[in-house]
Amino acid sequence: MVYFVGAGTGAADLITVRGMRLLERADVIVYAGSLVNPELLSYGKAGCEVYDSSRLTLGEVMEIMRKADSEGKMTVRLHTGDPSVYGAVREQMDLLDGEGIGYETCPGVSACFGAAAAMNLEFTLPGISQSLIITRLEGRTKVPDGERLESLASHGASMAVYLSGGMMEEVGRRLMAGGYGANTPAALVYKATWPEEEIHVCTVGTLGDVAKEHGITKTAVALVGDVIGCKEYERSRLYAADFSTGFRRGRLDGGV
Repeated sequence: MVYFVGAGTGAADLITVRGMRLLERADVIVYAGSLVNPELLSYGKAGCEVYDSSRLTLGEVMEIMRKADSEGKMTVRLHTGDPSVYGAVREQMDLLDGEGIGYETCPGVSACFGAAAAMNLEFTLPGISQSLIITRLEGRTKVPDGERLESLASHGASMAVYLSGGMMEEVGRRLMAGGYGANTPAALVYKATWPEEEIHVCTVGTLGDVAKEHGITKTAVALVGDVIGCKEYERSRLYAADFSTGFRRGRLDGGV
C-alpha cells in the first residue's frame, strides 16, 4: 500500500495528524528532499527505509514502491505542500494502477495558505475578492493558452503564483499586461513557515525588483490582489445579526 502524504508548507508541526501517523507506521518513506523539511523524517520508526526522490527518476521511485509492496511493506510518498497542487502524483498513481498496487492520498497545507497564515491574510474578503487563482508562469512545463497570466489577471481576483521565483520580473510584466495595475498590492513570500521565512510586501510593478534585492530565485510564492493590506471591505453576512441560518434566527433589533 502506498500513501501520498502532503508534508505541508515547511514547519514540521504543520503536517496533518493523519499524515504524521502514516509516517509513524511507514516501512518505507520516499520524500522530496529538495523541498520537504527533513525534520519530518523524525516521525518515522526505527528501521524505516528512507529515500530522497530529488535524486531519483520516476522509474526509480516506482521500483522502490513496487519492491516495498511485493514485500508487504507500507510506503509513504511524502510530497511538499498538498499533493494535488503541482505534486506530479497522477503519473505515479497511473503506474501504480498498472501494477495493481493500492494507494490513498492524505492532504497537506499548500504554500499559498502557509504564506497567507504568515501574513494573517484572508484571500476572500467580501466586496474585494471572492476567488483565489492558483497558477504559475510557464517554464519547462507549459501552461494551456487560456491559462496564461495575462488571461487570468483579467479577472482581478486574488492570485497565488507558484514555481516562478526566478522570473518575478516577467510575472509582474504579464500581470500588468493582463489588467492588474502597477500599484496593485502584492507580496513575495520565501519559504513560508520555515525558520528562514521572508515576507516582502510590495506591488505588482515591483515584484521583480524585490526578488532581485533579496536574492529570491526559488521556493517562493507571489501573492497578488487588493485583499493584501486591505482595510475597507464588507463584513461577512454569515455572522450579521439580521442574517438567518440553519442554526440561528436573525434579529431585527440592529445588534452587531
